Amino acid sequence: MVSILAENDAPCAPIDLRPYFVADDAAFVLYHGDALETLSRLGLAGSIALIFADPPYFLSNGGVTCHGGRMVAVDKGRWDRLESIAQMHEFNRSWLGACRETLEPNGTIWVSGTRHVIYSVGFAMQEAGFKLLNDITWEKPNPPPNLSCRYFTHATETLLWAAREKKSKHKFHYQAMRAEAGGRQMKSVWRIGASTRAEKEHGAHPTQKPLALLERIIAASSDPGDLVLDPFVGSGTTGIAAANLGRRFIGIDTDETYLEIAVKRYRELRALPASLPPA
Repeated sequence: MVSILAENDAPCAPIDLRPYFVADDAAFVLYHGDALETLSRLGLAGSIALIFADPPYFLSNGGVTCHGGRMVAVDKGRWDRLESIAQMHEFNRSWLGACRETLEPNGTIWVSGTRHVIYSVGFAMQEAGFKLLNDITWEKPNPPPNLSCRYFTHATETLLWAAREKKSKHKFHYQAMRAEAGGRQMKSVWRIGASTRAEKEHGAHPTQKPLALLERIIAASSDPGDLVLDPFVGSGTTGIAAANLGRRFIGIDTDETYLEIAVKRYRELRALPASLPPA
């Protein structure tokens, strides 16, 4: 059994799910499995200060994208395929509801998405009782071109930031964000480049987010020592950002390939030998 709650946190139900990886100090924990099932078994109710979620965008249904200047089919895997709009919305309602249960009373959640999914996410948040705080536009300086020449080039993603409930007194480090913005109030449009080559050294996830984006989110809306959750952790960027900023972290993913990348990135961050077995 593993306890990832600090001594001053509320007690948590025993964890009966074996972690995929646990850091020596138990401040970085990964689980291999379905987010809903895993969350239901971890007993995290009321213990999470901040959630970042990058759920499936459901683009692997015959769509195309640009890769290396060529038009290629989008096929990220079964997890990204859509059977119906109704199914997508029910999926968003389910995982958002499970995440809301894990949040502290004043905890917040950030969700990233494109036009394909973000409107469903926002509506599901309202249905679940979240308090919407901001919609952030993440502008990509170098987006892939639109090869069909029938649309404007897709150069942004939307981040929805919401508190657990209307009466929540959410954390926001206003002064730190003001300083980062050069002494002015930080705007809701963030121009941040894509993940660097170094961030993909151990392998890349098809929807990998830049470390700078996650570090800003975590620095803005949590405190050192807080517990951060990512239910769709992918290659672990949220966890690396959390570790860099002195937060504790739990990540969940269905794909062992990406969890292995997350482990390698964490070991590199902590200068741990790659041959060490998981804790």
